Amino acid sequence: MRNLYISGYRSFELGIFKDDDPKIAVIKKCLKQEISQFIEEGIEWILTSAQFGTEQWAVEVVDELKKDYPMIKVAVILPFLEFGSNWNEKNQTKFSAIKKLANYVESTSHKPYQDPSQLRNHQEFLLDHCQAALLVYDPEFEGKTKFVYQAIKKRQETSEFEMRLIDVDQLQNSSVEEEYY
Repeated sequence: MRNLYISGYRSFELGIFKDDDPKIAVIKKCLKQEISQFIEEGIEWILTSAQFGTEQWAVEVVDELKKDYPMIKVAVILPFLEFGSNWNEKNQTKFSAIKKLANYVESTSHKPYQDPSQLRNHQEFLLDHCQAALLVYDPEFEGKTKFVYQAIKKRQETSEFEMRLIDVDQLQNSSVEEEYY
């Protein structure tokens, strides 16, 4: 196993609207545990789209993990050219900082957004270039990540593809642990 795709809930889907929301620390703690385990199992590259929420937090976590695992690399693969250009200045600044943490940044489509096929092609590209996925997602609480989750489930019907979920229970358990320390 060499490449891991990370995705999950967007920040707004989790009711997170500030960078200092305590929920972020809990999510990052869970991401750090899971990503560390994947690295120990041989993952060399983390692939993500750097969407707000889980995907950006994952890039930040991997950057922290580089102290212990200097060989790990991050690829930010965007669905189309000019992705994020319509975001407000604060979000664009954060997005730019996230891209600077990556070892590689590219778009699957070299055209600005035209239609949903670019998003489907992007998802397929990421899954074709990974052997596993880590999702901050709970099927009982759907969000935009359900499309990735469903695509992985379909892929698992015909090929070996590992998927691990950080679900609501794991987040709640991690949150309770934080309160006791």
